[in-house]
Amino acid sequence: MGKYFGTDGLRGVYGENLTDELAYKLGKSIGYVLKDSSEKLFIIGTDTRESGKSLEKNLAKGLLELGFNVVSIGIAPTPAVAYLIKYFKAVGGAVISASHNPYIYNGIKVFNQDGYKISDELEEKIEDILDDANFDFKRHIFGIFTEEKEAVSIYSDYLKSRVTGDFSNLKIAVDFGNGAAYEISKKLFLDLGMNVISVNTNPDGKNINLNCGSTNVEVIRKLVLENKVDMGFSFDGDADRCIAVDEKGNIMDGDHILAAMAKSYKSQNELINNAVVGTVMSNIGLKKYLSSIGVDFIASNVGDRFVLENMLKNNYILGAEQSGHVIFLNDATTGDGTFTALKICELVVNSMNKLSYFNELMISYPQVLVNAKVKLENRNKYNEDKEIVKKIKEIENEFKEDGRVLIRPSGTEPLVRVMIEGKCEEKMQCKAKELANFIEKRLG
Repeated sequence: MGKYFGTDGLRGVYGENLTDELAYKLGKSIGYVLKDSSEKLFIIGTDTRESGKSLEKNLAKGLLELGFNVVSIGIAPTPAVAYLIKYFKAVGGAVISASHNPYIYNGIKVFNQDGYKISDELEEKIEDILDDANFDFKRHIFGIFTEEKEAVSIYSDYLKSRVTGDFSNLKIAVDFGNGAAYEISKKLFLDLGMNVISVNTNPDGKNINLNCGSTNVEVIRKLVLENKVDMGFSFDGDADRCIAVDEKGNIMDGDHILAAMAKSYKSQNELINNAVVGTVMSNIGLKKYLSSIGVDFIASNVGDRFVLENMLKNNYILGAEQSGHVIFLNDATTGDGTFTALKICELVVNSMNKLSYFNELMISYPQVLVNAKVKLENRNKYNEDKEIVKKIKEIENEFKEDGRVLIRPSGTEPLVRVMIEGKCEEKMQCKAKELANFIEKRLG
């Protein structure tokens, strides 16, 4: 991770470490590194945060001053922007969103001409320019700014074309989290004939992810049980992730979704290279289930970009993070919450089974996750502190073969995440808190 770019673009508190001025210079920096491209079209979409329009205006201003034509597609999920970049043969694009974070945060994710997040090499070139206060951009001809808010319907039509089945008897509940999918995805579900019960579809700029969305799954769980629907879905702010709930009210996270999709793809002889990609945080229960059906599990670093990199490098078509980023590489270039929901619906309507059948294919081992609050500059230093390393080994030895300890820094926040997985949840909770407190004392 660089000074500005984390695991998922630039992110910070708007007005503090993510400012309009930074967005403006970022636009100019992107324009400069792409200045030799023959294509000058750049696409921008935002989620529903109140700071989105201002950041978009300044990002676009920087690009316009370097001669790029900027098209704003308005409020749109991250995967919609990624798809439309390829559709319109643009040089790249950006999504202004802080995903699952509260509204005070915002971020800028940058994509290349193929709809993938830009490479580390390109990020480094942009960062070098951002750090140079006297960089000479050599102003070019001004570009043109336009708004094409109806463009998201092209993405919606594409998703419809990628699923088959009769959805008219399906009753679903959806928590849109007052985020980017609140309008486009609801319309898509209705267009496919589904009976939709929805909540959190009235964004006001400040209520995105507020006690709702994919990190607050009790909302959708309650909605499913109270309305006796077939299944439920919950999205994050930019709708690149999805958490499902089966008809019994049980949560179906990214691990369980990946297990279900692996079974489906394998049974249809569509699982290229007989493997799926998860992360080091994936539940051990997923690995055990995949092994039982003869599918290999490949572990990447945490972050959907690392899952995707592994998939692209080794020609795998299914990958997921436990948090609900599910990547169907035959259909999309990034995680797509709406498409994930559609694939789950397709799985159910084309089988004789309820969603709970697919959700119960794998058995999850208990996991405990505790955040240690540290100084931002210290979040990657836990493995350099001899006392912390010693403490980690002591706890690992206590669990031996019955569990594991995983420590990782947050990609966007001043946190070190402590995860313990095993059989005894009470012991895991105690040890995770103990280790997190120790890390806070050393690095906080």
